[in-house]
Amino acid sequence: MDEEKRILLAVVLSVVVISGSFMLQSYFAPPPKPQNITTEQAVPVDVQQQIKTSEQTSTVQGSEISSDTLVIAPEESALPVAEEKITIETNVVRAVLSNKGGDIVSYKLKEHKDKDDYVEMVLPASEESHAFTLAFGGIDAKPRTELFAVNRVSDTVVEFYRDYILPKNGTEASSGETAVFRLVKRYDFKQNDYMFELSITLDGGYSVPSLNFNGVAYTLEFGPQIGPKFEKLDQRYEYRHYYTYTNGKQKTEKVDKKAPTLINSRLSWAAIAGKYFTFIAVPDATNYTYAFSSVPVPGLQDTSRFYIIRPSLNGSRTTDVLRFYLGPKTQKALSAYDVSDKNAFKLSNMNMTAVANTSGILGPVETVLKWFMIIFYKIIPNYGIAIILLTILVKLAMFPLTKKGSESTIRMQELAPKIKEIQDKYKDNPTKMNTEMAELYKKEGYNPMAGCLPMLLQIPIFFAMYNLFNNHFDLRGAMFIPGWIPDLSLPESVFSFAPYKIPLLNWSDIRLLPFIYLVSQLLYGKVTQTPDQQNNSQMKMMLYVMPIMFFFILYDVPSGLLVYWIMSNMLTLVQQMIINRYLAKHKATRAVSEPVIAPKRKKNK
Repeated sequence: MDEEKRILLAVVLSVVVISGSFMLQSYFAPPPKPQNITTEQAVPVDVQQQIKTSEQTSTVQGSEISSDTLVIAPEESALPVAEEKITIETNVVRAVLSNKGGDIVSYKLKEHKDKDDYVEMVLPASEESHAFTLAFGGIDAKPRTELFAVNRVSDTVVEFYRDYILPKNGTEASSGETAVFRLVKRYDFKQNDYMFELSITLDGGYSVPSLNFNGVAYTLEFGPQIGPKFEKLDQRYEYRHYYTYTNGKQKTEKVDKKAPTLINSRLSWAAIAGKYFTFIAVPDATNYTYAFSSVPVPGLQDTSRFYIIRPSLNGSRTTDVLRFYLGPKTQKALSAYDVSDKNAFKLSNMNMTAVANTSGILGPVETVLKWFMIIFYKIIPNYGIAIILLTILVKLAMFPLTKKGSESTIRMQELAPKIKEIQDKYKDNPTKMNTEMAELYKKEGYNPMAGCLPMLLQIPIFFAMYNLFNNHFDLRGAMFIPGWIPDLSLPESVFSFAPYKIPLLNWSDIRLLPFIYLVSQLLYGKVTQTPDQQNNSQMKMMLYVMPIMFFFILYDVPSGLLVYWIMSNMLTLVQQMIINRYLAKHKATRAVSEPVIAPKRKKNK
């Protein structure tokens, strides 16, 4: 019995001692360190670098502090000490990303050439390009340029991440009262898509309940310019247009070099469009503010930048999913985002083809002309020949109108003496003169609009063809005559003395097509001259001066335009000669068929 009591007492004492030791250990132990935010891997970070942004403030747990005290969170291992470049290559894109800020430094289109290299869609300024930079704060905040840790998820997916510390309750970071949040930039590319996905995650765990830099969490910037390379933006043969699309309507945004253009409405997408290529941003449902900017930066006067400004984060964690298209501005490529099973992101009804529709009310006419040109190209795979065949087709279709206009001109010349007689007779009575003119036209069966209407109907077709040959994407890099016209989208050159230029003219190349155009235009004017124009000094000056003026205006236009214009002039020349011969024969036949009325003789008294 005493043995049992001793065992029971030993057990009780053991329990008391063990419990007491745990209580004492818990009481005197130091407080646990705040946990850092974690993802799939531990984050190597560095405590030696002080991260600064622009003069913004951050709200943490209800108090405002200066973001100048934002530092990198401590970890046992260090972040990379040198910049690392990561290349992601798909079937259509070769992108190079840097762990310095987690930005894209190169984005090349493998199916499109720019001289001896692929088209570069991220043009640099004075320094290396850094597109899709992120800054904590608004447009004026400095982008994050420190080195990020890298997680290569797959061949086409990569993550960049880094932890940051914000002081709590206005205390300095060195006091130990800290709040840690993580920034993650995740890029997801697809094999056959010019679009990629950028996910931005801000994770504060339990230590950062909100992130607010004067009402903004962060600003994502694309820039400084979309490619390919260009000499200047003349707004005619190379340009940058800015579009937004919301509620089924596209809007052209006005952007100047003085200040960014802010957009506060919800957008389906926003675009920066060049002549042949475009950048399109497709945001998620977050209520962002957007901005376009063409304000110059050091080393680049012509910029085209786009900003996505995220409102303050009022929760501990968020992931924003943004998609970006950098590629050709073609109906084929952009229409893929109207049908969900034709693009990797399952987007539908985006109507991004509106970026490529630059013809306005002439769009349907241009579409028909483009369809015929593509048919001709399939028959003979040379776009120069396709342009010539299309020009012939249009001239044949317009021949009845041209013939009718020429007949009306000849008829007007025949009535000219009678018209002049009426004008001289009633020059002091305009009302009577108009009445007599109307009577004359009715008597002769002549409609004065008959000569103007055929010409007016041809104007829309002319402008549609001009726009087609100036903007059709497939003409870019299309060869017509090897050694002379290697690219129908560029001016041809038979001799170049660049970098030297002819004074005043500013030419650095001798081109043959503009001279051929000038000769064809002068011949065209000579054949289409009417007898009254031959004796009119002002009309003669117009017939000779205008082609010379256009020679200088069109000297540096794309060669495809001049091929069309020269061919049009030559066809019109032949057409006019046929019409003139026909009208001359018709006039002679009519003169023979009309009875000659002999004058009455006076009777002899």
